[in-house]
Amino acid sequence: MITSIQNCEKIFTRFIGLLFIFLVSACELPPVDSEQQGYRGLGMENVVNPRTKAKVLAENISPDPSPPVSSEGPKADEIYENVKLLNDLSIGEFTRLMASMTQWVSPEQGCNYCHVPGNFASEDIYTKQVARKMIEMTRKANSAWQAHMGETGVTCYTCHRGKPLPTAAWSTDPGPAHPSALKSTGQNTVSATVAYTSLPYDPLTTYLNNVNEIEVVAKTTLPTGKPGPSIVQTEATYGLMMHISDSLGVNCTHCHNSRSFFAWDQSPAARTNAWHAIRHVREINDEYINSIADILPATSKGVLGDPLKVNCNTCHRGLNKPLQGVSMLSSYPSLSGDKSGTE
Repeated sequence: MITSIQNCEKIFTRFIGLLFIFLVSACELPPVDSEQQGYRGLGMENVVNPRTKAKVLAENISPDPSPPVSSEGPKADEIYENVKLLNDLSIGEFTRLMASMTQWVSPEQGCNYCHVPGNFASEDIYTKQVARKMIEMTRKANSAWQAHMGETGVTCYTCHRGKPLPTAAWSTDPGPAHPSALKSTGQNTVSATVAYTSLPYDPLTTYLNNVNEIEVVAKTTLPTGKPGPSIVQTEATYGLMMHISDSLGVNCTHCHNSRSFFAWDQSPAARTNAWHAIRHVREINDEYINSIADILPATSKGVLGDPLKVNCNTCHRGLNKPLQGVSMLSSYPSLSGDKSGTE
């Protein structure tokens, strides 16, 4: 009898062990690495799964640049018709950049993705107008947003990675349908945007498409009687932080000091960079993408009709420095300035 009970206990223990392994199989499994980022004892470290990081690194390799060409010779608008941008380039530079953009954005479709065969001056294909707007956006980013990107800069490939539409694009999430008239505040809905937490599922519309205060900590010691951040705002802010953390492959302490998440004077320099990054993303979405919504087809829009936009993951893809920090801009200086010359 005693032996039978002991055998049952062993079987039960093994069952519980297997059940535990099954339940945590979606979590990070050891071994993991940690990188010290601040003073000891403050939890200022970044925890990295080496297997996940190896995969992310393999997916973030920049293509080899095409051979450089001379800046001498006639300008692009002296040879081609209807050149409204990039007409400050020589014909060689212009052709090189067009060929590179084709590989960055539409390698399968080729030049005909933006141009009418036999009539490159035509405006009949909407993607030509979109490309023009995106070139303006890229030059503005590289000339005015060094506070976000430093001198690394971006090219079309940073977001597109060989696809007409960036993989990590987003639109407003309507959420699941509710059987009652009660309006959901967004919690407890499975969403990759907030790393599958119970936080509001669409903080991107709130903070990366609209300008709302990102604040959860009171600035006074005692209550003042004035309205402060609500619970919904607080949860949405944490949802945005989860998105940023997941997109960059970092912990909260990449930007915040665990002693005081609020205190700027105790935060790493990366927090200032992130402050500028959020505003840069807002500008891209508002001034460049939303402004061309009328010419975009349904395939470039979400279920509510708003255009697909950018977020942190569009460029970063799991790394705190997109494409491992390699600067493609240095090989394509024609995208480095806000040179919106016209005919």
